[in-house]
Amino acid sequence: MTENKDANQKNVSDNQEEVDLSKRQFIKTAGMTTGGIVGGILLGSFISKPFKTEKYEPASEDSHHHGSGGHNTFTEAMQFFTRIEDLLTLSAAAEIIFPEDENGPGAIALGAPYYIDKQLASPWGKNIDDYRKRPFLEGESPLNRGDTMLTGLRKLNEVSQSKYNDIFNNLEEDAQIEILKGFEAGEIEMNLVSSAGFFALLRQLTLEGCYADPLYGGNKDMEGWRMKEFPGAYMSYTDVVEVEEFVKKEPMSLSNHM
Repeated sequence: MTENKDANQKNVSDNQEEVDLSKRQFIKTAGMTTGGIVGGILLGSFISKPFKTEKYEPASEDSHHHGSGGHNTFTEAMQFFTRIEDLLTLSAAAEIIFPEDENGPGAIALGAPYYIDKQLASPWGKNIDDYRKRPFLEGESPLNRGDTMLTGLRKLNEVSQSKYNDIFNNLEEDAQIEILKGFEAGEIEMNLVSSAGFFALLRQLTLEGCYADPLYGGNKDMEGWRMKEFPGAYMSYTDVVEVEEFVKKEPMSLSNHM
């Protein structure tokens, strides 16, 4: 019995040693992967800011006291896109549609690209609630919204490479505008979806990302609302309904009610 017990203990010890060695080898390998390939290239690309996103400064600093979280940018991460090139192309195109000017920030500073990413990652982006069976009528597409966006963005780069030998987000503004006009007019040949259909989706989501409640990832610091002097999500106006003069209220996000 003693010999069997000793043998069993030895087997357990040997097995434990093998497990420990395997775990050490795994940790070592995982560490090399994270630090070398994933950490140095892939994760580095995902975590670092892919484009200029520093916060736009309004005329009055006091206005941010009523904001939806100030400098919080934890929501600025990719959920739908898996290639940083696609997000860069989207950002450049969105900025052309809604550029920064003397009135205020553009699509990038407002966080519209991240809003679009979140929408495409949602069931809405997959057309979950839509009937998707054939046959498709003229003007309809078998692609869902997410696939439509990816197809269009990559076509943007394809056209850019063909005409200017460079990717879309590296082009001068005039060249970007020219290419987008071709898409808007439906002049670019695409598979399974029209270029006009892609542009319509891109424009719709860009404007939503500039004006939706910050809860959804865009309209950073409610600057889109401030440009239009839109008050946002007030539950009532009983405090000013009887005031005769015009009342200008600072915008309020849904998060302000928490």
